Amino acid sequence: MSAYGWVILCSFIGPLALSFDQKVAFYKSWRFLFPSIFIVGLGFILWDEAFTQLGVWGFNPRYLAKLYIGHLPIEEVLFFLVVPYNFIFILRVIQAYFPKRKSDVTKKLFTWIVGISSLIMVLVYGGGALFFSKIDMDHYYTISAAFMSLILTFFTFKKAWFGDFVIAYLVCLVPFFIVNGILTGSITEEPIVWYSEQHIIGWRMGTIPFEDLFYNYDLLLPLTWLFYCFARKEG
Repeated sequence: MSAYGWVILCSFIGPLALSFDQKVAFYKSWRFLFPSIFIVGLGFILWDEAFTQLGVWGFNPRYLAKLYIGHLPIEEVLFFLVVPYNFIFILRVIQAYFPKRKSDVTKKLFTWIVGISSLIMVLVYGGGALFFSKIDMDHYYTISAAFMSLILTFFTFKKAWFGDFVIAYLVCLVPFFIVNGILTGSITEEPIVWYSEQHIIGWRMGTIPFEDLFYNYDLLLPLTWLFYCFARKEG
């Protein structure tokens, strides 16, 4: 198995095995989860494919099984199944095991941080025409990820589930830094997933581009939104 494949497998095996825990009974949510994963995952695969072709990022064949869908390795496609599955699993675990959780203050603070930081990124790197002679379109990743975070936050921060989403997102930063760190070269001689310095601002959290925080948020927030839409319709 490829190195990227092992990362995906090791990330998935725990949540999958614990999906049958009696208190969480996550398997009962699969009928809401998998349609949500398919819809959001398809959009992100198309985004991923476009940016791969633009050279915003790419994949080191040394660590791949060399099976591709378009320009994406099969491991990258599976990433958009495993990460969403794991996130909603963690969200449901939090809801099941911490029924007296309080998230109002955390939710408000988080909303302001995401809103302000994404707005700054959009204005500085995508709204350059307001201050300079032209928009800096080299930063495709920075602009798109930050703009999407801004829009998604605006439309969801008043949702009843948003507080639980925030808590789950913050908890998931731990596996996020582990998995993304491995993928971007923290323990390998070369990164499994590489990024063009031309298209990112250059801030790194260890080996992880700063924009990945927005990208991860952009993946998980609409996923959660759709999950609750489907669950409410059948509830």
